[in-house]
Amino acid sequence: MCGIVGYVGNKQVVPLIIDGLRKLEYRGYDSAGIAVVDENHQMSMRRAEGKLRNLEECIRLNPLDGNYGIGHTRWATHGRPTEENAHPHRDCTGRIVVVHNGIIENYLKLKEDLRAKGHEFKTETDTEIVAHLVEENLKNGFSFEEAVRETVKKLHGIFALSIISADEPDTIIAVREGAPVVIGLGDGEFFVASDIPPILQHTRDVFYLGEKEIAVLTKDSVRVTDFDGNVVEPKQQRITWDPIMAEKGGFKHFMLKEIYEQPRAVRDTVRGRISLDTGKVYLEQMNISEDEFKQIKSVTVVACGTSWHAGIAGKYMIEQLARVPVDVDYASEFRYRNPVLDENTLLIVISQSGETADTIAAMREAKKYGCKTLAVCNVQGSMIHREADGTILTHAGPEIGVASTKAFTSQMIALYLFALYLGQLRGKLDETQARQHAQQLAELPLKIEHLLGDADSIEELSREFFRSQDFLYLGRGINFPVALEGALKLKEISYIHAEGYPAGEMKHGPNALIDEKLPVVVVNTREEGNASSELRYEKTHSNIVEVKARDGIVVSVLTEGDEMSSRVSDHVIEIPESSDLLAPILSVVPLQLLAYHIAVRRGCDVDQPRNLAKSVTVE
Repeated sequence: MCGIVGYVGNKQVVPLIIDGLRKLEYRGYDSAGIAVVDENHQMSMRRAEGKLRNLEECIRLNPLDGNYGIGHTRWATHGRPTEENAHPHRDCTGRIVVVHNGIIENYLKLKEDLRAKGHEFKTETDTEIVAHLVEENLKNGFSFEEAVRETVKKLHGIFALSIISADEPDTIIAVREGAPVVIGLGDGEFFVASDIPPILQHTRDVFYLGEKEIAVLTKDSVRVTDFDGNVVEPKQQRITWDPIMAEKGGFKHFMLKEIYEQPRAVRDTVRGRISLDTGKVYLEQMNISEDEFKQIKSVTVVACGTSWHAGIAGKYMIEQLARVPVDVDYASEFRYRNPVLDENTLLIVISQSGETADTIAAMREAKKYGCKTLAVCNVQGSMIHREADGTILTHAGPEIGVASTKAFTSQMIALYLFALYLGQLRGKLDETQARQHAQQLAELPLKIEHLLGDADSIEELSREFFRSQDFLYLGRGINFPVALEGALKLKEISYIHAEGYPAGEMKHGPNALIDEKLPVVVVNTREEGNASSELRYEKTHSNIVEVKARDGIVVSVLTEGDEMSSRVSDHVIEIPESSDLLAPILSVVPLQLLAYHIAVRRGCDVDQPRNLAKSVTVE
């Protein structure tokens, strides 16, 4: 959701915070603000509605400076996206300032109590009450740290906070309850942020605050306690991401850069985890024993958005290679349906950030039933990584574009590796089969590079369709999640209505939509010699013929050399030959590019689509 940056040290604080907010703008861009305290203990604050450039212009016209400070870029939840509701927020004295990521669920009751004590509020937000609660506690004789601790004990919800006081020199207090907080450790300087990218160019030594933890940052040290004041020893880690990975690197948009990073992301996610000689899969960070995996009778996958689509692809992989039944559920629905789980169920949670609120809640719910939990995520040290029994870290690197691309392909790779691992443990794959899968996996990055080398044809195709108002995406079997993901990418960044549908369900409703104006994207790849793949291909070919019979415009994603479906399609996108289970990782790449180029032609902001944020850390 929102992005937070804070700094205490000897560098120029305003440029540092603005640069950090720029690296976090993917988390929210409804408004932005900054507050700093100077050597005379005077607090200065600037805020602006809209994107970060508006705040930068505000600071250019009305400069400010200080020794330490905090900044914020907002994705609105409580209160309209106006300058008045932009963070930071002050108390009545103007000496205490807070920035916030999350939702305070009991803010109305707290606001009423504070009004009864004479506090006046200027905004519609839930955040403003935090500054007033700290002010009230300071009046009651608490120190700054104690005042914050007493404040957060009264808050219900999900929140990450950074708080400064003009009367507490060179000090930032950071709080975590649900939403992510990263602390950067420098030499005579310390950082607080919602994510890694703002910190990387200054230090690679970081730690994540845990649940219900408070960090007090000064120029000299960082001290961490829980909400009750007990000292906590944080687990420091070194981030290996290259800071340049979080920059555009010559690409027009982060999304395009991240599409082109997919061969590297796939290689890095596979590296060191599978032997080409034996096909054996090695998964580190797995506190689930081989015997426990062998006892599993069912798998439930929970995720949101693009990660949910990866989970559906994973269902096909796990069921085919390990012969274990798999259910895939929306994390946002999981807790509300009294799921049927027990100690023989493995719960797989998928989240790029590892901080998705619904997914964390689903994992905690499953633990109550005695389930073992396995996380697939991209961020080491994230909440999901810390709480899961086992983790398969994807090595996609930072993903800044709101529309996920390389995270999706990396997640499918991680699930494929797990399916191979479980299949081998359960005796469903012999060594010859395992070696074949390993070889196919090793060849995949080159095939993605081949696809990206022909990206000009996709850009040309976008000319045909950027004025379309609706799209239909069809797929059958393991191609169905690719259809869902293709439709999601298009609607996310181009604002064109798009729907993904199982090809076999065309006769049950979607046929009514088809006319001469409707582009229908059909994913119909095949693996020669695979009987089930051939059957699926033939059935989907019939769907293409159905669409053409009703004057629809067919764009087919096909395996190279496919003449039969090519002849009845208006436009053809070819992907290299591949095994059935790996084909979705190839098929989705041209659909990502098609969505990207259509959005660019429509003049949309592809990296920061309206009303969306990268990491959904509230429910």
